[in-house]
Amino acid sequence: MRLYLASTSPARRALLAQTGIEPVLVAPGVDEDAAVAAASTSLGRDLTGPELVGLLAVAKADAVADARIAGSAVDGFVFGGDSAFEVDGVLYGKPHDPEVAKERWRQMLAVGGGTLWSGHCVVDRRAERDATASRTGGAERTGAVPPVRQVDASGGGPLGVAGHLGHVAPGGSELVVAGDRVVAVDSAVLTFADDVSADEIDAYVATGEPLEVAGAFTIDGRAAAYITRIDGAPSAVVGLSLPVLRSMLIRGFGVAWHDLWAL
Repeated sequence: MRLYLASTSPARRALLAQTGIEPVLVAPGVDEDAAVAAASTSLGRDLTGPELVGLLAVAKADAVADARIAGSAVDGFVFGGDSAFEVDGVLYGKPHDPEVAKERWRQMLAVGGGTLWSGHCVVDRRAERDATASRTGGAERTGAVPPVRQVDASGGGPLGVAGHLGHVAPGGSELVVAGDRVVAVDSAVLTFADDVSADEIDAYVATGEPLEVAGAFTIDGRAAAYITRIDGAPSAVVGLSLPVLRSMLIRGFGVAWHDLWAL
């Protein structure tokens, strides 16, 4: 069974590969800043962390779900994901600029940590499915798995499905299904070492590693030595929560994790 990854992120691909899944990588081509700005304008306020990552996860998955890959329609599941790091009520994406990254590290260390929000969206685009599963998002589920909350995407307002995920508490998670989509938000609370020096910040930023990642750090790289505690799934901090993705597949579509293994 094929999994399409609506991302070209090496970290997300590596996470899946280490669990036995070899995804098809497809760049979603989503203008993230424009999507967030439009939603924020419609709501008349800034988005919460769960809303932001949920909105972009859905946008990325949708962009790939109906695309043609090498001339053929998508046949399998499409996964879209997004991450943001929240420190003292402020959401941080990718810093891009070294000076911005340094300032963010100073702010993060001053507070002592923050919450990593990880958005997930899985769209079912299997060409052949059980006749009873007419894209009802979980029609194939059995009583052997926990129930999943069904929502109406239009009831989420400008955010669509993501509008049902805006109140997840730090360290918590939420999973909903709407039609042929299962959408979830997971989070992990991180604590940073309290003795990181300015020289260490400068040296880390100089590697270039933190410039293109949410929050200006990665736990699967050089920044791991500066993080003393993670409350939540470590994989969520890397780029996607593997336990949550597994739960989305089994609870939303009745598909076992090992069905996606590249044997």
